[in-house]
Amino acid sequence: MDNLGTIGTTEEQIELMDVATNFCRDKSPVDKVRALIDDDLGYDPGIWKEIGELGWLAIAIPEAHDGVGLSMAEVVPIAEQMGRNLMSTPFGSTTLAAQALLAGGSEAQQAAWLPKIAAGAAATLALREDNGDWDLSNIDATGSVSGDNVSLSGKKQLVLWADSAELIIASVKIDGAVRFALIERSTLPEGSLRRETVIDETARSYEVTLDGVTIPADALFDAGRTRETLEKIELAAGLIHAAEMTGGAQAVIDYTLEYLKTRKQFGKIIGSYQALKHPTVNNYVEYEKARTHLYSAAHSWGEQGRGEVAVRMAAAQSHSSYSTAADRAIQFHGGFGFTHDCDAQLHRRKAILSGALIGDAAYQRSKLANLLFD
Repeated sequence: MDNLGTIGTTEEQIELMDVATNFCRDKSPVDKVRALIDDDLGYDPGIWKEIGELGWLAIAIPEAHDGVGLSMAEVVPIAEQMGRNLMSTPFGSTTLAAQALLAGGSEAQQAAWLPKIAAGAAATLALREDNGDWDLSNIDATGSVSGDNVSLSGKKQLVLWADSAELIIASVKIDGAVRFALIERSTLPEGSLRRETVIDETARSYEVTLDGVTIPADALFDAGRTRETLEKIELAAGLIHAAEMTGGAQAVIDYTLEYLKTRKQFGKIIGSYQALKHPTVNNYVEYEKARTHLYSAAHSWGEQGRGEVAVRMAAAQSHSSYSTAADRAIQFHGGFGFTHDCDAQLHRRKAILSGALIGDAAYQRSKLANLLFD
């Protein structure tokens, strides 16, 4: 297999990037980001409604289900600008839930939920548990089939925006095999959702208790498509988070540059000192590499073999770039950098959570090694 990726942008990507750049900048200034940290919901419902009206949730949904009929490649510029502006919404989790439905859902399940998502209904995935394993098949939650019903049990963690989601797609084991269960949030027993404290305060994460939850058997995905669904989720999540982290890296570098060009020490602009210049240039080079890998992954989306290589390269490079740029920004801001008032703190925290959700740079590179050298 030729592992050299191809880089390109489509006309649709360019148009979406123009709109997303202006929208996210105008709707998510940093003072609003900070105000939403103390908000229970964690995002502005009015902005979420506008996102639905813009058709962004419908981009990667087929036209047969009221979608636009494009792909995850066209989601990338939107996620990139959301990451750049720390925009808090259930956009990523909802997009991933739609991709899970497309990969493993029956025609009836897709017909029931995809038009709702395209129209603005939030959804999320409940895949992770307290073992912290990035192998999404390593789970303990279970389902027991009895006639036409399935009784669920166990707990799922790091379920993003669960309190806002109309649909939760949870992974459970039935007779030892991983299955996916469609759960309407409104049917959860009282007390099933517990908000978790996570390092990224711009996100909302929940522990979901499945004990006492019963669903109809036809709310399970096809058992024969579990592997395909797991792979699709992992790659789609890698692409979205890579886009968000790449946008975040750009933002934190811009933030640092502004400080280096205005702060004076010992009578000189601190950006004139080589000890700060050189790491900043290195950060910019690493960011450019991340963005190159990101759009290569978008261009290669859906290609057998090459697509996974490209996504993992993008995920690894973006996490490394974002983490390092945010870390250096904190240090370069001196004592202020170590306070919560420094915006670089928000980015560093988001980089940590993103790594926890999809696997950090080291994990992504280990998966790459298996793909490239086995």
